[in-house]
Amino acid sequence: MTWLEALILGVLQGFTEFLPISSSGHLELGSVIFGIKDPDAYFTFNIFVHGATFTSVLVVFWKDIFALLKNLIRFQWNAETRFALLLIASAVPVGVVGLLFEDQIQSLFEGRVTLIGFMLLITATLLMLTRFAPKNTKEIDLKSAILIGLAQTLAILPGISRSGATISTALYLGIDKAKAIQFSFLMVLIPIFGANFIKLMRLSGAGEIASPGATPLIVGTLAAFIAGVIACRWMLAIVRKGNIAWFAVYCAIIGIAAIVAGMFIL
Repeated sequence: MTWLEALILGVLQGFTEFLPISSSGHLELGSVIFGIKDPDAYFTFNIFVHGATFTSVLVVFWKDIFALLKNLIRFQWNAETRFALLLIASAVPVGVVGLLFEDQIQSLFEGRVTLIGFMLLITATLLMLTRFAPKNTKEIDLKSAILIGLAQTLAILPGISRSGATISTALYLGIDKAKAIQFSFLMVLIPIFGANFIKLMRLSGAGEIASPGATPLIVGTLAAFIAGVIACRWMLAIVRKGNIAWFAVYCAIIGIAAIVAGMFIL
């Protein structure tokens, strides 16, 4: 992997983690386009760029996270403690599904450009349907937190956008827009941290660690962090003021292009 490829993949990870267009799908497509042949080194690279986007959420939402942790530790029953517990509840479905099936799913989708294209079309459909979502006035309760958490499990499939699935589901349930995006971005912290922790344990037990090189790792990580901060703040403004259904057009175009490329070119 060259530093330029790492830069492009880092920017892709940072932007697509928070924009509803599927980071896993874009990273998989990127690896195919660049012809990356070392899956172990790419595995290490993925850990670093996902850690970077994890950090970008901490930077953008540090005040909210500090308030949630402070109240959770003190366990003073208030809105912040309730919200923190709902975030934890939302992580249960993806934790269970991820532990049981993530490796098999990743193996199934590896290099399958056509399959990723079809998943992007599903993401496009989810986003387009938000145009018909009910008026957004409800608060998040345990039932809606679990349903949003179940939607997050779909993002284990490369091409299904995590933020697209979770924000769309929240809007379908009539959740207030500001709360929907805050919940979506904060709920990702637990699965990203958990997944990266498990992957780091695998690396530490593997003996010699495969790496794309220091320069690609540094460039990719910094690119993912900066792009993540920008995308996170941009997405906040888009959901509050606009309509995420427009991203459906992009997902549909990339999805169709991936299907055609997978069938006739790659």
